[in-house]
Amino acid sequence: MPRTLVTGVIGADTHIVGNRILSMALEDAGYRVVSLGALTPSADFIKAAVETAADAILVSSLYGQGELDCRGFRDLCVEAGLDDILLYLGGNLVVGKQPWNDVERRFLDMGFDRVFPPGARVETALAAIDAAVATRNSRCASPSRHRLRTAPLHGATPRPYSPTRPQARRPHAVGLAAVVGTSLA
Repeated sequence: MPRTLVTGVIGADTHIVGNRILSMALEDAGYRVVSLGALTPSADFIKAAVETAADAILVSSLYGQGELDCRGFRDLCVEAGLDDILLYLGGNLVVGKQPWNDVERRFLDMGFDRVFPPGARVETALAAIDAAVATRNSRCASPSRHRLRTAPLHGATPRPYSPTRPQARRPHAVGLAAVVGTSLA
């Protein structure tokens, strides 16, 4: 059974191209991806995760307002019964040049499990997601990991390679910021 991931671009951010590329790469890696698109409120991520019994939520922000948009995100998850859900974040998260270690610490302190800097590669994100989901699921052997899940999901099988989507199969030269919400420039 494929693992389920919720992806989307948070807040008033409209940068969606890279998020779609990441979603395709995740699908090709065997994940069931629930893509919420751009302009997604925090509550919609949570609702989708509850409805699909998601293993992780991958949040993208490129327009620099991630700090405002992501405040209280983990608390919303806990309130919805998603205490153990993996929260990943990537993109251009703050306005202006700030030391990455400071930016990363701020979002980790908000409850995100992993924060990807601008320029991170798709392969890096996939490896981190694979490892975290495997580790998390080995700790949560029960099919009812989330308190709200009532039955295991029956979902799509991994899609075969398609020559019309080669970007999801070859190493990407774009950074994770591009992959999770920016243009490919």
